[in-house]
Amino acid sequence: MADKEVIDYSLNNPDTLTKYKTAGGISEKVLAEVSKLIVPGEKIVTICEKGDKILEEEVSKVYAKTKFKGFAHPTTVSPAAFVTPYTPLSSDEAEANVTIQAGEPIKIQLGAQVDGFGTIVCGTVLAQEKGKESEVVTGREADLVLATHYANELLLRLMIPPGTLTSGTDEEKAKAAKEKAPTQARITALLEKIVKTYDCNLVESTTSWLFGRNEIEDKKKIVLAPSEGTRGDGTPELGEVWGVEIGVSLGSGKVKKFENRTTLHRLANESGIAKRPSSKKLLHDVKTKFHKFPFSLRQLESERDAKLGAMECTRNGFLREYEVVGDKENAPVARLLTTVAITKNGITKLGAPPALDLDKFQSDKKITDEEVLKILEQPLARNKGKSKNKKKKKPAKKTAKKDEESEEESDDE
Repeated sequence: MADKEVIDYSLNNPDTLTKYKTAGGISEKVLAEVSKLIVPGEKIVTICEKGDKILEEEVSKVYAKTKFKGFAHPTTVSPAAFVTPYTPLSSDEAEANVTIQAGEPIKIQLGAQVDGFGTIVCGTVLAQEKGKESEVVTGREADLVLATHYANELLLRLMIPPGTLTSGTDEEKAKAAKEKAPTQARITALLEKIVKTYDCNLVESTTSWLFGRNEIEDKKKIVLAPSEGTRGDGTPELGEVWGVEIGVSLGSGKVKKFENRTTLHRLANESGIAKRPSSKKLLHDVKTKFHKFPFSLRQLESERDAKLGAMECTRNGFLREYEVVGDKENAPVARLLTTVAITKNGITKLGAPPALDLDKFQSDKKITDEEVLKILEQPLARNKGKSKNKKKKKPAKKTAKKDEESEEESDDE
């Protein structure tokens, strides 16, 4: 009998990167569509349902012969003080009636996957009344958005392994490659310089994860502003895919558990055997449709049966629940999440929130720390095209250069 063919699912296989990019394109498109629905007075549960429908439609258009494709993360819409993804159920009357409030920073998180290669994106949208979308944002709202934007830009650059983009002689490249990657404590310290400039704080225990096939919480993670007893493990390396997340609060950044129902889960034990009929059906549906990717109970055939089944499955460790967590002081929070591939040419954004229009946000604060500014001016990826003589501008000003719109992507590892 011939040996079973071993498939390379790493970035060495061009098909892997293509599938990641396909999923990322869908995630970005759906995020843009859902962002248009963030209008004061709209029900959150309705927006989540519409987002999922759009994502399903878009995924159905690609890779017709691929059996497993769909959600890497359901559509979630988190109000101002919420830190974690929030996706209420229509069968919970009180939460089903929760609406978007004017001025809220709303966090939208969702993701698509193709053949188990998932991309997740999260963007923050300020809920503005119709007709006011083009108005310039000032005050504390602008501080929050700008702090989150620049902290995210810094974090992405700190994900690049030392020496990856170094130019010069072979000796200079070798020397740069020997430098140690920044520790997670060092990363947190640098990010705090940015957010504190805007009188904000990092959200405690914000975590970036290594991604794998059928897995968005693999063996390595980076934890920012860790709470007591929490720590990260590992540093980014070439050939890896990461979900890079930043969370910023107008308050202390400390978090607490909210009383809202937990509706977001993921498979934790594939070999678990449930007893109740509702639990058995739930596990079967989860394994078939979602594998180990997160799902919402509202995505199941019956919310009532799903709620009953989830109780037993969570209690016995078959499912892991994502508790609803928010700012301890109920202060507004902003979050961004970008799925990236780390290659020899730098960072390739597989799925990302839209680029921020810096002209729309004005603050009386600006970044002055020279070390931070120097890092922010570094490219995310190697420019393989013709060089263009452009005057460098400090990123803390509203006239900052466009972040990495023109960065070149590489299919090589």
